[in-house]
Amino acid sequence: MAVLVTPISSKVRLRFHTGVDEEGKPVYKNKTLSRVKTDAPDQAVFDAANALAALCADTLNAVTRIDDSDLSEEG
Repeated sequence: MAVLVTPISSKVRLRFHTGVDEEGKPVYKNKTLSRVKTDAPDQAVFDAANALAALCADTLNAVTRIDDSDLSEEG
C-alpha cells in the first residue's frame, strides 16, 4: 500500500554564534519560530530567517526547517 503524507506543522530554527567559552569552544544559542506555513517554499523560509537574523546582535550560524507530518496508509 502507498503511504499518505499529511503535513501537520512546520518550524524554523535559527542557530546563532554567541561567542566562545573559557576553553575557546564556540557557544551557540537556538531560537525556534513556530507556525511556519507547511506549504511555504524553502527559499522563502530561508530568506525570512535571514531577514529576522539581521535584526539580531549575534551572528547567524545555521537555519534548520523542521517539518512534522502524519503518515497513514492510503486506502
